[in-house]
Amino acid sequence: MNELFLLKLGEIILKGANRRVFEDRLKSNVGRRMRPFGEFKVNITQSTVYVEPLNDECDMDGAWEACGTIFGVISMCRCRGCEKDMDAIYRTAVEYLGDDLAAAKSFKVESRRADKRFPLGSIQISQEIGGRLAEAFPDVEVDVHHPDYTVYVEIRDHAAYVHGPALPGAGGLPTGSGGRAAVLLSGGIDSPVAGYMIAKRGVEIECIHFFSYPYTSERAKEKVLELARLMTKYTGKMTVDVVGFTEIQEAIRDNCPEEYFTIIMRRFMMEISERIARDHGAQCLVTGENLGQVASQTMEAMTVTHQVVKTMPVFHPLIGMDKEEIVKIARRIGTMETSVLPYEDCCTVFTPKHPKTKPNLEHVMKAEAKLDREALIERAIQNTEMVKVKFYG
Repeated sequence: MNELFLLKLGEIILKGANRRVFEDRLKSNVGRRMRPFGEFKVNITQSTVYVEPLNDECDMDGAWEACGTIFGVISMCRCRGCEKDMDAIYRTAVEYLGDDLAAAKSFKVESRRADKRFPLGSIQISQEIGGRLAEAFPDVEVDVHHPDYTVYVEIRDHAAYVHGPALPGAGGLPTGSGGRAAVLLSGGIDSPVAGYMIAKRGVEIECIHFFSYPYTSERAKEKVLELARLMTKYTGKMTVDVVGFTEIQEAIRDNCPEEYFTIIMRRFMMEISERIARDHGAQCLVTGENLGQVASQTMEAMTVTHQVVKTMPVFHPLIGMDKEEIVKIARRIGTMETSVLPYEDCCTVFTPKHPKTKPNLEHVMKAEAKLDREALIERAIQNTEMVKVKFYG
């Protein structure tokens, strides 16, 4: 048999009567993610996704890397199948894992008999295959407690499968199983991580970015689109709504007290995002806000900022994290290097020297009363560019 992948289901197995809905979504997602790498057969049985190439032209390494970014998979392994026969299992272990075994200092065999019709139990399988491998690799010690390498044998319905240690999958729930969200995407470290975190809960996302040309450059815009593209490695293709925000920021600068610049700006962002999200079928807004990180992220400031959102919840996946935790995730998902490129985003334009950290809603609304709020919002929405991004292709 050809090499194939076994992707083990995560928390999907805890679902009740609607588990099949999650499995079908995951199967569809896996099939879609495999298409750029060739023709694969994808099936789910016994809490495992089987990903099998249909010809020798498949890019197995590319497909394997993609499997590690699919939400809903808790662990994954490359394996080789064979007949449910002890001789065939032994030969497959030697042929498929021989190089890894030879390089190890010690090993053991772990077996799982999912097909209870197989005449030997799990311990018996491990003992017999382990004994044969010990004879074939006399320089590798047997260590059943702390082995350097483990050979796994799985006896399943249609075949036996032999593989080495599994790798962790992306976890979470299948994309598309948890609704749709609009992520406010800046050019910083936090918001891409927030998008990743909410997507991990099965949420399909699109992004909204506020662009203030000429105060922010085209390079800053391209940086944000690159961040979105990097996110699609996990989320699948998405739309980025680039909102022209220059007029609003200039109006705030010319008419409002400096200490309220950031708060009023963010109130406009939230209200515009809500309208775009609603028009696009999203059910919530997601931000990269982190409690106490900057002046606009105190409890009081966030209360005033989010007061303008009337029809949907606002989620903050990073609210309780410290910066080190956020940076660690950013590095792992591949957005960190792009996030730290030195191009300003609109949140850094017209930053007040002494921002209000505990604003009063009544005072803020009075400060922005000089603005024709509705007209500014309408023109900003009309001046929105929709950009489609994807990771592959």
